[in-house]
This record gives sequence, structure tokens and C-alpha cells, in this order.
Amino acid sequence: MPYKLSKLQLTNFRNLDNTVLEFNENINCIFGQNGNGKTNILEAIYYLINRKSFRKNTTFPQMISVDSEKPEILFSSLLKDDFSNKTYSGKLSASESSWYLDNEISKRKITLDTVFINPFDSYAFHSVPSFRREWIDTHISKINKKYKTILNKYTQSLRFRNTLLAKRPDQYIEQIKVIDIQIAEYTCFISEQRDIFLSEIKAYCAKTFKKVFHESHELEIKKESKFNSLNVKEIHQIYIDNLEKDVIIGKTRYGIHRDDYVFHFDGYNSYEFCSLGQQKMSFLSLIFAYIELFRYKFNSYPIVLIDDVSGELDGPRWKNLIDYLKDKNFQVFITTANQSFREELERIESSTKILVSNGEIEKIWTLKIMRGSSHNGSSPRINF
Repeated sequence: MPYKLSKLQLTNFRNLDNTVLEFNENINCIFGQNGNGKTNILEAIYYLINRKSFRKNTTFPQMISVDSEKPEILFSSLLKDDFSNKTYSGKLSASESSWYLDNEISKRKITLDTVFINPFDSYAFHSVPSFRREWIDTHISKINKKYKTILNKYTQSLRFRNTLLAKRPDQYIEQIKVIDIQIAEYTCFISEQRDIFLSEIKAYCAKTFKKVFHESHELEIKKESKFNSLNVKEIHQIYIDNLEKDVIIGKTRYGIHRDDYVFHFDGYNSYEFCSLGQQKMSFLSLIFAYIELFRYKFNSYPIVLIDDVSGELDGPRWKNLIDYLKDKNFQVFITTANQSFREELERIESSTKILVSNGEIEKIWTLKIMRGSSHNGSSPRINF
């Protein structure tokens, strides 16, 4: 049974105060107006587990509170499973960080994973090819460590090849030919693993799409590549045939780093033919399909962080999404500034609700249904 996050206390992290946050093992709803600190709570959870932010190029000075008295950020947390509790804490400064599991130094990250769902990722996935490629590569790497290793080797070989091509001297031709043999081997492995991933996620994606959104449409994601179904010898021959032109131009003009992925909605390209709402449904279905695939691979769910995804979704689809989350056994943290969506979330029985205002945790409560009636009770505040 994987651990779930039970309690979290932060010191000097962005605009958040140091209130101890107590979490539900299933659904945790975080409310507040935009700019008050909802996403900062998600970022803190993500950082605690991954030791990095989901915001790109984020540095220590960007995360530390402007009101901090010491130049350090502190994380204190309690992890729980069915059998035990563990404390996990960390201290960050501008120059170093240290982490502790049950008060002993922990060099490795804890064995938890996260999935972060950004409100803008659906648009980026449908409109930016490089985002699609990065998303696919990142999520295959999470469930296949060898894929990540081979992908890194391919990237390094490609960069070295381009460096030699940019110089254009004849003495590098034989060296490039040796690199091409390696690239062909890496290409074959990566292409096969991408096909396996898409094949595995296909069934989950179609089921999740229907289950979450109750839609009768057919949803599928397909790979577009010049290297589909080719073996190492055939891939190598492509590089041999194109080497002369690459030398003239001074760079590699092809490769699996240019592969693309397209959602097909009833057989049509979703970016060209679907509404923003349908595109968001497709992307969310892909993410939840990945979560189910992750569970199949590792027999456990990741922690799911959902940041205000209510845009482009109407009321019935909100309800379908909430019903889906209620049926699952993963721990989820979901934020919203949308009043209508908040009202739906507040009706979820036994979920934890957190209200944030200007970085302060104003209220933590749990709705419990008893004999047909409901009441709100405040959670106790604790100290580590």
C-alpha cells in the first residue's frame, strides 16, 4: 500500500503561512480567489515529493517568501499507509537542500509519484508539437526507466552529430557514420516503446473518456513518424542515404525527435475539428488513462494534483469528473476559483475542504453526511 500525504507544514514557502494542513486520503478541495495561494499549495506538495517545482526554471529566490526572517524554506510532513506513519521533512537554502525520512538523512526521493494537471496544458498539447513530444516522453520515462536512459543517449548522439555536421570538414565523415549506427539502434528501441505505450494507453483512454464524460465519441491518440515499423538496418539506411545532404546543410534534418502525436476524435484531428471543451475532455481523458496505466504497472496510484481545470467544461461534465474522482482510490488535490464548481466540490462527502485567502489558511473542514443531514466541523490544528 503506497503512502499518502496526511499532514504538511510549510515555512517561508511563497506567500503561504505556516498553518499545518491536514489532508484526506482521497479528495482534498482547495478554494480561493485567483492569486491567493491555491496553486502554491499544489507546488509545495509537488516539490516535497519530486524535490523540484512543476514551474519551469524556478529558483530558490522565486520560492522563498518575501517576508522570511531566515533565508531558508522548511517542509514538514507526515506520510501514512494502512500500517505505518513516517515523517518526511526538508530544508532548502540558496546553495543546498537536505531531506530527512524519520529524522534520518534521505538522499533518494520518497517512493511516491505525482501527476500535475495544469489548466493550460490542454491547449498546449493540442497546439504545440514540442509540448506533445515532451509530454509523451516524460510519461513513458516514468513507467520505463530504460526508455529514459536510451532517450538521453539518443539526444546526446544527435547533438554530437549536429556539432560535427556544423563544422563540415571531411575528416568527421567516418565518425558521423559510427554515430549513425548508434542512432539507428536508439531510434528503433524508442520507436517501439512509443508504440507500446500508445497501444497500452489506447484502451484506458477510450474507457476513461466514456466514464468521465459519458461521451459516445471515439477517442484515440496516434503517432506520426517516418520511422514507424522500421528495423535497425532500415533506419540506418535512411541515415546513409541522407548523409550527403546533411553535410551540405550542416545539420540533421530528420529523426524521432520530430515525431508527432495527434488526437483523433471520431477519426478527425481534434485540434482542427473539436471545441475547446472537447479538446480539454480529450486531454483529461489521456491523463486519467495514464494514471490507470501507472496503477497497472506499479499496483499503486500516483498523487494527483489538479489546478483549476473547470474552464471550458460545463456543469454536467464537472459532475462527471467529480463522480469519477469519488470512485477512485488515489489521493487527489483539486483547486478552483469557480464558484459553481466549488459548490459541486463542497457536496463531496468526507472530502477535506481548504479555504485560502492571501496565503493564509482561513478554514479547513470536512463535510460528513449523517442520517440524511449535513454539518460542518472544523479540523483540529496540530503541531509537529
